[in-house]
Amino acid sequence: MPGDHTSIPLSTSGHTALDVSIKVAKEGGNIIRDRFLTEKKISFKGRSDIVTDVDVEVENLVLGKLKYEYPDFSVLAEESAPIQTTSEYTWVIDPIDGTRNYAEGIPHFCILVALAKGSDVELGITYDPITEELFTAQKGMGAFLNGDPISVTNKEEISECLLGFDLGYVDQKAGTALDMIRSLWPGFQSMRLMGSAGLGMAYASAGRLDLYFHHSLSPWDMAAGLILAREAGGAVVDRQGNPANLFTPSVIVSSPRTIQNFLVNTDGMEWRTG
Repeated sequence: MPGDHTSIPLSTSGHTALDVSIKVAKEGGNIIRDRFLTEKKISFKGRSDIVTDVDVEVENLVLGKLKYEYPDFSVLAEESAPIQTTSEYTWVIDPIDGTRNYAEGIPHFCILVALAKGSDVELGITYDPITEELFTAQKGMGAFLNGDPISVTNKEEISECLLGFDLGYVDQKAGTALDMIRSLWPGFQSMRLMGSAGLGMAYASAGRLDLYFHHSLSPWDMAAGLILAREAGGAVVDRQGNPANLFTPSVIVSSPRTIQNFLVNTDGMEWRTG
């Protein structure tokens, strides 16, 4: 039944999927933290989309451990070719979300590990190895930060809100996001460019940001955030206001009421309609 965590099989070593996810996230996080201020090999996947040798090292570590614990599960990871099996379950992994921050020595990034069943996310881990903040959520079990329950904002009016967003790698859509922010100003308190969608969605889930939005994400960027926000009493919708899932590129994350007010305030703007 929905929310029944016992429906996810135990791992090869007899652990729950949540425990396995936390363990591999922390192990990957240790490498990320140890290599943070060291020299890195950097290559470009696009104009501003970079990957470091640490991304690859961490992903290989995480994949190896997850394949051992759950050899039958599919895998969708940022730096590797997809692994498709007959299982209904898929691991979704981003070894470093916020690679640009990481490469530039800005301590704001995370490792993301999630488990999906079809297009629905069953559990998600967002781990910041610098602050050692561990955001966890599993369907029907609530959302937590280092073991303490979290919840989305109780602010409803956009004029009261701190907004978070990111520009991503689609230049035209990034421009419309900036235009939207300019059109809304000064109708909100302030804004933050996060540099990590994973932490942006986690912060919105914990009420640190009142709302977070992004126009173009991959499944590994958003999988953990989807379950985290919903288990924290929030919602995640796309730019048109439809419920988001693992394969929905755009996201707006907040409480249902705040999202509705944001949609009203941004009705007709190009970011919403383009």
